[in-house]
Amino acid sequence: MAVDVAIVGGSYAGLSAALQLARARRSVVIIDAGLRRNRFAETSHGFLSRDGEAPSAIAESGRRQLLAYPNVRFVEGTAETAGREGADFLVSLRDEKIGARRLILATGVVDELPPIPGLEERWGRSVFHCPYCHGYELGQGRIGILATGDHSFHQAMMLPDWGPTTLFVNGTFEPDAAEEAMLAARGVEIAREGVVAVEGSKAIVILAGGREVSLDGLFVTPRMRMASDLPAALGCAFDEGPLGPYIRTNEAKETSVAGIYACGDAARAAGSVSHAVGDGVTAGMAAHRSLIFDMH
Repeated sequence: MAVDVAIVGGSYAGLSAALQLARARRSVVIIDAGLRRNRFAETSHGFLSRDGEAPSAIAESGRRQLLAYPNVRFVEGTAETAGREGADFLVSLRDEKIGARRLILATGVVDELPPIPGLEERWGRSVFHCPYCHGYELGQGRIGILATGDHSFHQAMMLPDWGPTTLFVNGTFEPDAAEEAMLAARGVEIAREGVVAVEGSKAIVILAGGREVSLDGLFVTPRMRMASDLPAALGCAFDEGPLGPYIRTNEAKETSVAGIYACGDAARAAGSVSHAVGDGVTAGMAAHRSLIFDMH
């Protein structure tokens, strides 16, 4: 027998969607492979009431609260395929098939860092993507930005609020005269040598020619890709953001495919824990309403 809603992805967005449905006394199955996007970071910031806590602690607390509802089941594993089966959906894992009247995709994204030695090892510890999440803890120390495209100008204009800032253009972005004047007005230094590596206990940027720039933190906006093939396989439409594709949704977080909703980083041009939780609320409530009012 099909459950009311299957949610693929049990991080912040998926858990939040499940909570709305659980409290509406609907049957819910959450399928999660345990690969949260922010698992590399020691602390999470900017989410009201949980500021400074470990990301894993926030997720585990949400999961524990959800499992107190008897109508919620949590399945650890990867949703390998999904599709229509009559009026419902069928999600297949390696050892189980789950039927559901509605489907919520909270499948997340994967960050693709530039192939510079030392970046990946420091990701989430001294190399970051979001100043609102990690900038304050740098204590107004020296900050670097590794450019990955034209969007890095926006980031470089913002970061001086968190500390003295150097923009490493690294051959990916060259500010025009007006942009360079704006950066100068914000006190941003521009380094045009190529970046060879990142070393040190925090972030020492090694430049072509041998110059070293010691930083308290380095920011980069990596390219993002879908963490799961399911949205594309299900026929969901995508929009192209500055950092990569994301699932197209309407104001109710419904995708282009009737009965399928999407929330969290997979359905946003950019996100955070707070955004993911809010998206999940919207998707969960909308899926519940559709079970009442929509006949598909």
